Amino acid sequence: MIKFGPSGNCDNFYAEGFERTEESAAFVKSRGLDCFEYSFGRGVRMTEEKAASIKRAFQKADVEISVHAPYFINFANPDDEMAAKSYGYVLDSAKLCRLMGGKRVVFHPAAQGKATRFEAVDKTLERLKILKEYIYLNGLEDMMFCPETMGKLAQIGTVEEIVDFCLIDPVFTPCVDFGHINAREQGSLKTKADYKERLSYMIDRLGFERMKHFHVHFSKIMYSAKGEIKHLTFEDQQYGPEFEPLAQALKELSLEPYIVSESAGTQAEDAIEMKRIYFGGNF
Repeated sequence: MIKFGPSGNCDNFYAEGFERTEESAAFVKSRGLDCFEYSFGRGVRMTEEKAASIKRAFQKADVEISVHAPYFINFANPDDEMAAKSYGYVLDSAKLCRLMGGKRVVFHPAAQGKATRFEAVDKTLERLKILKEYIYLNGLEDMMFCPETMGKLAQIGTVEEIVDFCLIDPVFTPCVDFGHINAREQGSLKTKADYKERLSYMIDRLGFERMKHFHVHFSKIMYSAKGEIKHLTFEDQQYGPEFEPLAQALKELSLEPYIVSESAGTQAEDAIEMKRIYFGGNF
């Protein structure tokens, strides 16, 4: 079943006096949402006791939880020792995600740096093959590891690159950030056909079963010639993308992803709006 929810806590969560992640579960559920993404963006720092407490709260509310691994992961880092840390960041995120009752781990693949595009992508591909081995060695192959499409031209993570990474092994499932794609491609996502073109490409290469419950990040994003600048809210009228044509494409392709709103401060409200559009649209 398709799921909708926020990435982290929206401004209203704190305005209403809530603070703890355990409270996020009931907050999300009370708004008719189905999932929540917890961010380890600035580092994997959480006790096992805290993870178990979060698990109890989210299971009680019947809300699925996922995690985002640290933002500074870079599998194209020219320094082998620094790159090795990225394995730990992903694996540590996955272990805590499991303790929290989740099974999806989103991560940014890499940055190009001073290397050529080919060199950076090739290095990332080889290191993700090593990550796959670590995943199996740690008994984490029942988790979903989701490399994300990225919004800046200097980052590794086009649709094609992410598909190639996911072809390494079934433990990898795409995280498709449509705001990132739109920013990277200078406003390319406007119509249902635009979305279907990219989704059909992924289905053709990965297979329908691999894509049926893929991971989605969605928000409007300001961009420049170099790609993503910052996340916006659904109130913005200048930048896209719009969700309705994506909802149409998902229905026509029979895809039921886990959709996470990454709007700036209105994550929950915009997740509610996406769910309303999806289930209430006359299409």
